[in-house]
Amino acid sequence: MKIETYIPTEQLRPFIKEYVVIESSANLVNRVLPETSLAIAFRFSGQIDYIIEGRNNSLPASVISGLRKSPRLINYLADTGAIVVKFQETGAHAFLKEPLNELFGESVSLDNFIKQQTIDRVQEQLAEAKNNIQRIAHIEQLLLSVLNFSHSDTLITAAVQRIHALKGFIEIKALADGLYISLDAFEKRFRKTVGTSPKQFASIVRMKAVIKNIQPTQTFTEVAFEAGFFDQAHFNKQFKVFTGLAPADFFRLSPRW
Repeated sequence: MKIETYIPTEQLRPFIKEYVVIESSANLVNRVLPETSLAIAFRFSGQIDYIIEGRNNSLPASVISGLRKSPRLINYLADTGAIVVKFQETGAHAFLKEPLNELFGESVSLDNFIKQQTIDRVQEQLAEAKNNIQRIAHIEQLLLSVLNFSHSDTLITAAVQRIHALKGFIEIKALADGLYISLDAFEKRFRKTVGTSPKQFASIVRMKAVIKNIQPTQTFTEVAFEAGFFDQAHFNKQFKVFTGLAPADFFRLSPRW
């Protein structure tokens, strides 16, 4: 498995975190945990499947995935290559007119949002490109052509930054009050821009922080209390929803990519 990351051009940097190129020479299954932002995957060779209830489900060549509360098992077949566009948390809204919360838990063909003719042209360019630099250039041309806004929502961006700063430990009404917006208006605007409710987003941030910061000397009971859970049983339940595995089983696995 070969993985390379690329930084977006300056004009797209406010909306896109990075491009990740994944190339697999052998059949490989990866467990992908919930993330805090949407992603688009462009496959330029081979085949990629989602494994759902033990069965392989083929994905389109260009697919957009919303936020999720549970993991996905992705099967890269041999000789497969793909470029994943990882958006900033409030970045995808600048390209898509539809409320992003409609994509929660879903992965759908990109032609639901961009004309099929345009997608076909980009897929041909990706297949013919000689290297990843050329492939990313074609993807950036597409993204720039469908960019609707020159900047992201500053209020929601501030909310996202606050949630990250507190590692998901935040009361949503207090967050809305601090931004001088009613709770109902804030939640509606957040769902539309980010792709899920602020409460669910904070939950993803919190669990990601737990996984990133856990220490080998800590017991899972200690981790549970530090993460704000009332007991380890509740923590174990939420952890399994997030990762698909019990904590002990999860940390015995090889690192995820």
